[in-house]
Amino acid sequence: MSSATSPALCAQDLTQFTGSQIFYRHALSGGCVYSEGVQYLAEAGAAYWLLDAILCPQPHHPVLRAAEFQVWTLTVHEDRSASLTCTDGDDQQLYHHPIPWTDFPLDSVTLWFADRTLYLPSEH
Repeated sequence: MSSATSPALCAQDLTQFTGSQIFYRHALSGGCVYSEGVQYLAEAGAAYWLLDAILCPQPHHPVLRAAEFQVWTLTVHEDRSASLTCTDGDDQQLYHHPIPWTDFPLDSVTLWFADRTLYLPSEH
């Protein structure tokens, strides 16, 4: 697929991020930050909405506030709807957000959240 609208993001691109030296503050999350890899994901995948969906509930949702570690998985379905699910890392679901439609370029992506920081698993 070669056109001007081809997705700029590939899953392999995300594996290049290992440890982050720069963090970006998310203005609507009560002081949460995100890593260089997550910034790249948001920019290349046109997915700043995904950061909002994960970080905005953090200060307001009691279960999320209480969780020391969170695993967030976005799964895009064939009809272009998606599911954003948060677990505690041991498959205990903490939060679920259905997304009616998305143009996110990957079939799925997983992000980790701990210590008020959102990052790619490879950046741990």
